[in-house]
Amino acid sequence: MFKQRVVFVHGAGSFGAAAWPKQHGMALNYDALFLRRHGFDAVADPLESDFAADAAILLGALADDGRGEAGGHVVAHSQGAIAAMMAAVERPDLVQSLTLVEPACLSLTAELPATAAHRALMQPLFDVRQHLGDDDFQAEYIRRAFAVSGPADGPGAPALGPTPEQRREARRLRLQAPPWEAPLQIVPGVPTLVLTGGWEPLYEEIAGYLRETGALHRIAAGGHRPQDSREGDRYLRAFIADVGRRRHARAS
Repeated sequence: MFKQRVVFVHGAGSFGAAAWPKQHGMALNYDALFLRRHGFDAVADPLESDFAADAAILLGALADDGRGEAGGHVVAHSQGAIAAMMAAVERPDLVQSLTLVEPACLSLTAELPATAAHRALMQPLFDVRQHLGDDDFQAEYIRRAFAVSGPADGPGAPALGPTPEQRREARRLRLQAPPWEAPLQIVPGVPTLVLTGGWEPLYEEIAGYLRETGALHRIAAGGHRPQDSREGDRYLRAFIADVGRRRHARAS
């Protein structure tokens, strides 16, 4: 039986399948791929982030499923949404739907108040990141991003600690480019769901912008990871299934 492909693109914290614990079971009904973005590896040293490289990795996963079929649904979290939108603009024929979970698409809303305030808070830290150690950058990033209103599972919030993986995570965080520098455009004609946690005005502002361009917006509990909640997972699965049914009906 043919299975539609679904490609999952992680954010700034966990990567690969570990970033999608509630969605593992979708492999029963879909050809599910859990990507690792550029510079994310369990052993190798982290690399500086590269928006174009991330989009290329995603397009490669969509280009051919090994059975002569191409294209699929894309589910992306936080900074992974940048690659998802870039890929959909470049090859809308390959992207059957977009599910953007708490999308860090700040370059789309740069002039709006919550995004402007976030950038004003974080830009000075990114301006000096090349002069800071990994641990110092990580500690200050967490303090600025999460100390006031952010939950413990906020965007890319890594756990401080001395293990090799935690050291790689701190280095990886420092090497991530500011999301407001991403070259984003609105994706025309691709069915889009935006899923947010309702906890942070920044992400609700981005969701509102995307909703005005035609996206469906749903809110589920779970802070920055609403896909981990039962309701969020249900929204995600239902949207993909509905798009798939409609595509099948049009093709029949």
